This record gives sequence, C-alpha cells and structure tokens, in this order.
Amino acid sequence: MKLQEYHSKEIFARYGVPIPRGRLAHTPAEARLHAEWLDGSVVVKAQVLAGGRGKAGGVRRADTPEEAERVAARILGMQIKGMPVGKVLVDEAISTRSEIYLGITIDRAARRVVVMASAEGGVEIEEIASASPEKIIMMPVEPPWSLRDHQIRSLAAGLGLSRDLWRSFTQVARGLYETFMACDASLAEINPLVVTEEGLLLGVDGKLVLDDNALGRHPDLAEMRDLEEEHRLERKAREEGLSYIRLDGDIGCMVNGAGLAMATMDVIKLLGAAPANFLDIGGGARADKVSAALNIILADGGVKAVLLNVFGGITRCDEVAKGILAAISEVKPVIPMVARLVGTNEEEGRRILAEAGMMTATSLSEAARKAVDLAKGVD
Repeated sequence: MKLQEYHSKEIFARYGVPIPRGRLAHTPAEARLHAEWLDGSVVVKAQVLAGGRGKAGGVRRADTPEEAERVAARILGMQIKGMPVGKVLVDEAISTRSEIYLGITIDRAARRVVVMASAEGGVEIEEIASASPEKIIMMPVEPPWSLRDHQIRSLAAGLGLSRDLWRSFTQVARGLYETFMACDASLAEINPLVVTEEGLLLGVDGKLVLDDNALGRHPDLAEMRDLEEEHRLERKAREEGLSYIRLDGDIGCMVNGAGLAMATMDVIKLLGAAPANFLDIGGGARADKVSAALNIILADGGVKAVLLNVFGGITRCDEVAKGILAAISEVKPVIPMVARLVGTNEEEGRRILAEAGMMTATSLSEAARKAVDLAKGVD
C-alpha cells in the first residue's frame, strides 16, 4: 500500500526525521490560508500516487498567498499519469545548498534490508541506477542488528557530507530505518533530503510503501489508504479478498496461486500478447470467490478474451466451474473465454463447462494459444 507524501512525511517526523512545515489543502482558498500561515514563499505540491509530478507541472513555487491560490487552482483537477489531483500539500519553500537521495528497501536476492544513498538527490532512483549506477551507495543491514552508527558514518562520508552534518544525518538515517521497521514497510524513501542554506537537513519529499500482508498489525496505517487513488476494480478485489493488479493488456487472467499466475502471464507474453491483469483467487477459493473474480475481470472494458487457468489441489475444479457459470449467468459476457482445469475433479469441471458451451484446454500452452487467438478475433 502506497502512502501519499503528506502521510509519509508525518510518519517520518514521528521518528525524528525533520520535515518542512506544511498543511494539506483541498481548495485554492485553503491553499491561500495555509500560505498566509506559513508567512513566506511556499511550494504547492500535487498529492497523487505517481512519480514525475514536477515534470507534469504538479509542483510549483508561490511567493505570496495570492499566487499560492492561483497555483493551487491550476494544479487541483489536473491529471498526472491518469490520476486526478484532488488535494495539494502547501509546504514552506526551502533554500537548498544540495540534495541527497536516501532510501531503505528489501534486497530479496540478498535477503537483507538495504540502505540506498546517492548525492544525486531530487532524481528518481531508477534514473540514477540507469544513467550512473556507480553513484548509488548500497549498505546492507544484517538481520541480527539494526542500522549501526559506523554504517551511517560510512554513508555520510560516501555522500561527501561535511563532518558538521554527520550528527544530523545520523538522526535522519536512524529515523528512516526505525520508520521502515516499525511500519512493516517495503520502501521508505526521502528524495530529496536537502542540505539547506542554513546548514540543516530536511526531508522535503517522502515516500512510504507498506507491506499489505502486515496491515492487520497496523490499523492506523491501513486507514491512510487513499481510496480516491485506487482503481475501482482493485478496490473491489481487495474487498473480496482477492489478489488483483490491473495491467494494460487485453487478455484477462484468473489463476489460483501466485506462481501459476506469473507463469500464465509469461506464456501470454511469449505468444506476443499481453495480460490485462494479475489475479490470484487463492488455494481454497470456492464458487462464490471465483464468481467475484470473474466479475472483476469482465468489468474491465479493455479485456478481449479471458483465460482461466486452475490447478485443482485444495481448489476443486468442479467448484471453479460452478463459479464460472454463476458469473457468466450474472454478467452475461460477450467476450470469449477458455478454461484450463487440471487436478482435483478436473473431468467433472471440464464436463460442466463443456455442457455450457465453453472452450476448454488441458495444457497451459494450448489454453494460452486459444486465448490469444480469441482476443485477435475480437479486433
């Protein structure tokens, strides 16, 4: 779960990371009031869960409350990467001497938490990694210990920070690490962490991505989910307890098991097509959950064909087949579908679908080929 910038920075501040003063505004008039409260130049920042806000015109400086109101009026309602802007953060403007990138994530290959830092702040880390990977410092954290002081000093030296900033950098790095661990995050990022003209460190932008599987331990953080930013189909899937991610392809996929779902998507790509979604109905999904999953896939207007790939272990193929027919009777789809059912009660499941006139297959390659051909036939 991604948190908006204003939420991320509020949480960082709880753990000792210094941030600029700022307030959230939903209207231009509110932005003006906040600028008056800050009594100086401000930065008006679109609050959307997308990168590249500055390049899209979603981050603008204003030197007076009146200008802040005009700037907010231009930003509110604009779209950034397809996401409408419904609120802005009005932060005090900061005079900066230099900018740093500081982030913490999980290196799954190394099975370690890793701290990433770069003197090239203000740029997305993917751009730095692509253009100048040597400018990224990677510092793994060993599981038995937290981030150690000597590691933080090594980072500070690698970034070229003057010695008088090491103490405050230690506070920031330790605060970011404590945030990461306490929130069960998968990413905690300050970009940029600026050195001000006064010689202070401030986290002027922040990003926090939480592990969905840990949200049960953090009901306060779960309440920060921005429903306005969430796609309606992904929100519906979450309410139904389904793992669903909407993609840009045209072949809808319904699969039981994350690994099998990834393999199914790979085969579709191998055949020159693209999946419209990732959807895992889980190992023990019964007819009602299968019906809900298929409803979500069919509600995506970009889907031209549906591939159902089910391995019947805990999930019985006849239950899946009943769920498919229940969904079809409710939605009455006009797009073609092909189902591959293998495993527990597979013959019964295929019989149920065949009697209803649905195309079936016994192998993944056969099912994927049929789905790709069906999608092309819809063009």
